[in-house]
Amino acid sequence: MLMIKNIIKDAGLTFMLGLLFFACSSPGKKDEKSSGQLEQKAQVKTPVFNADSAYHYIDKQVGFGPRVPNTETHAQCALYLESKMKRFGAEVIVQEADVVAFDNTVLKAKNIIAQFNPDKNDRLLLFAHWDSRPFADHDADASKHNSPIDGANDGASGVGVLMEIGRQIGKAGIDMGIDIIFFDAEDYGQPDHLDLPYKEHTWCLGSQYWGKNPHRDGYYARYGILLDMVGAENALFFQELHSLQYAPELNQHVWNIASDIGYGNHFVFEKGGMITDDHVYVNKYRNIPCVNIIQFNASSESSFGDFWHTHDDNMSNINRATLKAVGQTVLETIYRER
Repeated sequence: MLMIKNIIKDAGLTFMLGLLFFACSSPGKKDEKSSGQLEQKAQVKTPVFNADSAYHYIDKQVGFGPRVPNTETHAQCALYLESKMKRFGAEVIVQEADVVAFDNTVLKAKNIIAQFNPDKNDRLLLFAHWDSRPFADHDADASKHNSPIDGANDGASGVGVLMEIGRQIGKAGIDMGIDIIFFDAEDYGQPDHLDLPYKEHTWCLGSQYWGKNPHRDGYYARYGILLDMVGAENALFFQELHSLQYAPELNQHVWNIASDIGYGNHFVFEKGGMITDDHVYVNKYRNIPCVNIIQFNASSESSFGDFWHTHDDNMSNINRATLKAVGQTVLETIYRER
């Protein structure tokens, strides 16, 4: 994903409107007219997110090697993701697409779409990218800039969390439609170490394709949640600026839930950066309001941590406590939707 450093310290009117909206609609607020409905909701328990399971799914992806389109390891990992989501009870579509990279390479991309309750029109969308970066363009060792990385945090962590969420949905069931999409070719964007003229829209090629060619005609979801780089120890998730533009109320709602269930140490009520990520194109082409839960580190040069787009993005950086914070927050968010 591409990072635009545009940090705004004043929360402003957008946050106030979000606060007012959810102050009026919070499930914890007493309302005599809907007390029966609230009692019914309370009877449905949110599944418990298993961080060990998510960690295993991340490790398994990394074990295939870099998941770069047009490689054998990419094809092997795609089969693994498809088979696991089917095992969890989802109906799976593998959307194959030829997309053109910044250097005119044609990438054989695969968007993996897992549908729970596909017959239901009322749907929520959860998504992450499953490919890994073909370049280590931020590595301290310049000789490694053109070699692909493991992408344990940048790619595999979001997918691993969503796999565990899918497993829990398959076990517990849910009343509404849930789509989990693993987008491909997100991280094949123009590399920083090459002196190339800037080209727009070279990132997020899989979500761009799906946005224009959804797996279901006229596809729409009530909202979407993107997970990207959600596995590092002590990771902080600031409120991303595109998310505040597209879905300010939802953004505030998710962060409130994280705080309510004890993960406010990870979810920070401050603005982060403006990040070109898959949620931008899901919103642009499908008009689905989306939030991006993504690590933000203002003290690092990249804002994503010192190991971002380097060969240090490996399993040593994956932390179960962070996976738990993100996974349980997302589960709680979707299971409050009744």
